[in-house]
Amino acid sequence: MKKPIILIVSLGALAFLTWFTLDLMENSGQSDPDVANFDFSIDEVETIDKILITDKLNQRFELHKKGKSWKDKDGNCVTQPNVEFILNAIKNIEFKGYVKDNSIQRYRTMITAQHIKVEIHQNGKWSKTWYIGPPAQDHYGQIMLLDDAAEGKSNTPVLMRIKGFNGIIEPRFFTDPRQWACTNIFSLSHTDINEVDVRYTEEPARSFNVKRRGLQFDVYQNGQLLNGVDTANVFRYLSRYKKIHYNLGNFELNNRQVDSLKATNPFAILTVNETSGKKSELKCYRLRTFNVVDSIPDDMV
Repeated sequence: MKKPIILIVSLGALAFLTWFTLDLMENSGQSDPDVANFDFSIDEVETIDKILITDKLNQRFELHKKGKSWKDKDGNCVTQPNVEFILNAIKNIEFKGYVKDNSIQRYRTMITAQHIKVEIHQNGKWSKTWYIGPPAQDHYGQIMLLDDAAEGKSNTPVLMRIKGFNGIIEPRFFTDPRQWACTNIFSLSHTDINEVDVRYTEEPARSFNVKRRGLQFDVYQNGQLLNGVDTANVFRYLSRYKKIHYNLGNFELNNRQVDSLKATNPFAILTVNETSGKKSELKCYRLRTFNVVDSIPDDMV
């Protein structure tokens, strides 16, 4: 009677050991999901009202939601599409995979030494903090750590990616205020404009002036009223002030070079007087041209 019982127990133990071995083999090289926290996403991004970004050089930029738009910490305009890229990442970030066990400590050290920190606030309260580390080896994602208000800070880095996007996450989070600044120079309807004065310093004959007269506009050149001006062309010209942007902030000239540029004469000066009484003056300087031939050694020309 004892032999069947012993046989049954032995078979049971053998089955358990087989299952346990297969389970170890299946999860070999993977982190324990109970230790790793990868709940990075927030579905209700409309509840996010503050985002703080700190880069690898400890430079910081703050985004604050004001009504339906976003501003910087001083209330200045920021480029809204850049914020949308961040909110899209927060909503669509998803778990990609575990870091191999023998690499956990190395990545943990790397993230501790150098990372991008993203602090997310919802409804006036801190919610989550992302620590963005190095990119995944295939560059389809990022190795990250999470600090969560409810779950605490995870100690195990994991691989994360943005759903439907093949690339790294880091470029969406930058702190240079020049990249965040709104690029619009004028956003005016023709009803907002009282007068436009364009003066060419090198070619005065090209200078002109557009002045409001009731619901119409008069055009002057060298102080002389122009007769027979096409009214449609005048309104077409003024409508261009609805959306005038600059291409890029100054990433090339240092302060000394900027002062030297300002000491020169602009080739044109644009002055806009609004019906509200606001006056804006835009000085235009020529871009420095680069001659490719001049940069080639004489023996190669």
